[in-house]
Amino acid sequence: MPKMKTRRGAAKRFSLTGSGKIRRNKANHRHMLVRRSNSVKRKMRHAGLVSASEVTRVRQMLAV
Repeated sequence: MPKMKTRRGAAKRFSLTGSGKIRRNKANHRHMLVRRSNSVKRKMRHAGLVSASEVTRVRQMLAV
């Protein structure tokens, strides 16, 4: 049986933490930042975690 291929687009967007959770970047941080408050922009800088309902789908894409 051949190896499972990793979806390269997903590999660039997600990474694994040391405990095995999946880290993702926050959305809406590319443009139109003038109208957003400083606190919102600051919160978007930090990475978030993939929700529990999406974990199995993302793991399948990453072939983990």
